[in-house]
Amino acid sequence: MAEQRGMMLVQTGNGKGKTTSAVGTAVRAAGRGMSVKMLQFIKSPERTYGETISLRKLGVEVEQLGIGFTWTKTPEEHREALRKAWPKAVEALDGSYDVVILDELNNALAIDSFPIDDVLPLDDVLSALTNRPKHVHVLVTGRNAHEKIKEAADLVSVTEAEKHYYDEGIPAIKGIEF
Repeated sequence: MAEQRGMMLVQTGNGKGKTTSAVGTAVRAAGRGMSVKMLQFIKSPERTYGETISLRKLGVEVEQLGIGFTWTKTPEEHREALRKAWPKAVEALDGSYDVVILDELNNALAIDSFPIDDVLPLDDVLSALTNRPKHVHVLVTGRNAHEKIKEAADLVSVTEAEKHYYDEGIPAIKGIEF
């Protein structure tokens, strides 16, 4: 039998369910006694999220590192949040956790409305993801996964919406989207 190794999983696409899938993986891993940490690159600690409440009850560490999907913040505020977030991700990948979820990292890497490469360099991200300790599973979520991230992954799942109630003008629903 082949030796067990940590897998790199990517959840991407424009459909709903990428973070939800990652939460499911966290629940499964926690249920198996594994240590799990979830870092959210876009969501802000100023808001409450249902997944955070549930995961913390299961002993999963969750930390929001962003300032939200908002256009009321300046590019410099977003850049500063990413600059502070990346070292926390590197630290989480040091082998202290069995599963590390980097939620919305794909979104952060895909930002093109202001420069981010100096605060979140793709080469550094790839290095940290591929050179993590052998036993660590890492899950990267978010739209627009970079081709190099997908190439480095062991599994890539693409979530696409066939139909969505947003298209009918129904806003985000508590307990479903947040």
